[in-house]
Amino acid sequence: LRVSLPCSHAKEILHCLKEKYFRELQDLEVDGQKVEMPQALSWYPDELAWHTNLSRKILRKSPQLEKFHQFLVSETECGNISRQEAVSMIPPLLLNVNPHHKILDMCAAPGSKTAQLIEMLHADMNVPFPKGFVIANDVDNKRCYLLVHQAKRLNSPCIMVVNHDASSIPNLQIDVDGRKEVLFYDRILCDVPCSGDGTMRKNIDVWKKWTTQNSLQLHGLQLRIATRGVEQLAEGGRMVYSTCSLNPIENEAVISSLLEKSQGALELADVSSELPGLKRMPGITKWKVMLKDGQWFEEWKDVPSNRQTQIRPTMFPIKDEEKLKAMNLERCLRILPHHQNTGGFFVAVLIKKSPMPWNKRQPKVHQKLPQRTGDTEVTAANSDNGSECITEEPTLAENEESKKTQELQNSDTEQSKKEGVCGPPPSKKMKLFGFKEDPFVFLPEDDPLFLPIQKFYALDPSFPKMNLLTRTQEGKKRQLYMVSKELRNVLLNNSEKMKVINTGIKVWSRNSDGEQFGCAFRLAQEGIYTLYPFIHARIINVCIDDVKILLTQENPFLSKFSSETQKKVKDLAMGSIVLKYDPDPEKPDDLQCPIVLCGWQGKTSLRAFVPKNERLHYLRMMGVEVFKAKRKEEELESKTEEEVQHRLAQTEEGMDVEDKEHDLVTKMEAEIGEESSHSPLESSAMEVENKIEDLDQSSKNANSHVSQESKDTDTSSVKD
Repeated sequence: LRVSLPCSHAKEILHCLKEKYFRELQDLEVDGQKVEMPQALSWYPDELAWHTNLSRKILRKSPQLEKFHQFLVSETECGNISRQEAVSMIPPLLLNVNPHHKILDMCAAPGSKTAQLIEMLHADMNVPFPKGFVIANDVDNKRCYLLVHQAKRLNSPCIMVVNHDASSIPNLQIDVDGRKEVLFYDRILCDVPCSGDGTMRKNIDVWKKWTTQNSLQLHGLQLRIATRGVEQLAEGGRMVYSTCSLNPIENEAVISSLLEKSQGALELADVSSELPGLKRMPGITKWKVMLKDGQWFEEWKDVPSNRQTQIRPTMFPIKDEEKLKAMNLERCLRILPHHQNTGGFFVAVLIKKSPMPWNKRQPKVHQKLPQRTGDTEVTAANSDNGSECITEEPTLAENEESKKTQELQNSDTEQSKKEGVCGPPPSKKMKLFGFKEDPFVFLPEDDPLFLPIQKFYALDPSFPKMNLLTRTQEGKKRQLYMVSKELRNVLLNNSEKMKVINTGIKVWSRNSDGEQFGCAFRLAQEGIYTLYPFIHARIINVCIDDVKILLTQENPFLSKFSSETQKKVKDLAMGSIVLKYDPDPEKPDDLQCPIVLCGWQGKTSLRAFVPKNERLHYLRMMGVEVFKAKRKEEELESKTEEEVQHRLAQTEEGMDVEDKEHDLVTKMEAEIGEESSHSPLESSAMEVENKIEDLDQSSKNANSHVSQESKDTDTSSVKD
């Protein structure tokens, strides 16, 4: 397991793990077997990664470990901890990511490495919008949603999930001072599909299904993906190629072929001094190729013609000793399972020194591209350029120029960009697989929707309102999302060629009850750390005791809070608020990291709008025992679910939804005075209201495709 680094509470979580949960495991026996104490991975920086010998089955079933298991599940859902294979943590570490880097993760699902990359972008928690971003791609549409779930836990405005074949992922363009330029990435993670034979210690299927054919079939795809990666890498940039296989056909053969094809444009980086403590073996320089029937071949010339479709020349080691020595294949890393009780793994770090020489098929594509526009003059011009390219071996810079010319032709596309609408790609092929995604619509500068929000929360003039977007072109905008300026640039300039599954972090949710108080949008907890630096109104500073009340009681009466908090609340109108806790250095026993919560101020109450797992996280950090509380919660959740179902059934019988919403809110407001005897509960009047509104909306659009809005609802709404 790995503690997420950008989390402001990383030190507290680590302390909690070591001093509480790990100590409880000491001298513990489960089913007659002694539980080994978890050990820190010696090569992972700052003791942030740990290993335990507990199997998943024991962890889930054993009553003695229930508390520890609950902690792991809850903190994982919050994004504070990631459970991940140890060797899988290596590639992101070797990328040496900085917050300003533009990063491409080519085969990203299920997303544990992507999560690491996002964490590295947000190394400085005081910068809400790092200049860098991560574009996470996967070819499988369903696995892309798994990727979205992983990325969402980290609440970053700098991540975009796209759905493409990595071997032909399109060149993206960005606007640089009014000019269109091809986007080159500073860092690329190329964790390619592989036979997985390095996972033989944990994956029983490998023993049953493994054949030499697996590697022979994957080699070509792996080489194409790696080639596409280095083409999109910026000069001086770094690409990490990795597999969970130990077969040289999938590893050194791919790297040596790539290095040979690059004609000196690429070199293997020497990372022997990085990650001290990691036991590794050097890459190999000699290997043979074997067929399924047991035939071995040492050289390409030995392969019979009827086998030359299965075995390719790139699978063999380089015979020229000088060339082989210059490649430095020993700089690759081979991690063997028995050396440090891990899976088997292969890693190679490539650095791009100069533009890649073009392979033969690129000039052809280069000539064909303009034909799609139907502009004969430009086609002729580009054909001339194409003939030059063939004779002169074009560089990426030349291709960039032709791409610029191509982009300027698409006047219709430009118009839609000005309107801030980034729809799904028009290509029919792209729509054959997976959901049809809703468009990404940026708020126009003069949108009347934003003025009340700006006024209500006294947003700083520097607030980047141009980066706000919704997922609907028509009807009421129900959620507002935010992306970084750099991702906005990517979205606006590439909507025609890129299938975007998800991007942006939710910052505001529509709350019809809030309109009467001056703002129809309440703050969303997942975006509060991004928004907070820009908010100058409706902030209430609370003490640690107030935070405990907010997180342990569902709808506490104002009189329960400290006198200072009560005074501050009296001056504020009803509606959405920010609750801020600042640690007191003079009280070292109290929580020593800041907390920002979204809340709602009623007539006589103050409540927090925080998902359940996040509540439990904050309470743990404050030393409050939450194990028993969770037991009660489950009962309360089932009751709440029954209430919601009952209300929805009444709605179906023909009740007026708006009247019902009003009655519900009024009833909740009337019950505020009653002291709540419940444990922390994630449901609330506003969430139930949103649920009913969701139902009404979905009934109107019964025949439409799955809406992204429904996928992005609060954790609490989904639970309710």
